[in-house]
Amino acid sequence: MFFHLKNKNKTIKELRKRQGYTVKELADKLKIEISLISRIDDRKLKDIPDPLKSKLLPVLRGDDLNKIPW
Repeated sequence: MFFHLKNKNKTIKELRKRQGYTVKELADKLKIEISLISRIDDRKLKDIPDPLKSKLLPVLRGDDLNKIPW
């Protein structure tokens, strides 16, 4: 909740770079087309449609980093 409020005016590119992902890595992680990530890269988080936003938020928040097996 707080992540979305704090970062809703940031672009997907800024949030992606903060997590250290390239366009290809993010597309592979989400299992979607690279061209789709490239198209939305310059859009703000609040302008992304809800179905795609629900896929993007956990990865951009870093939720998957908490599951490291060590």
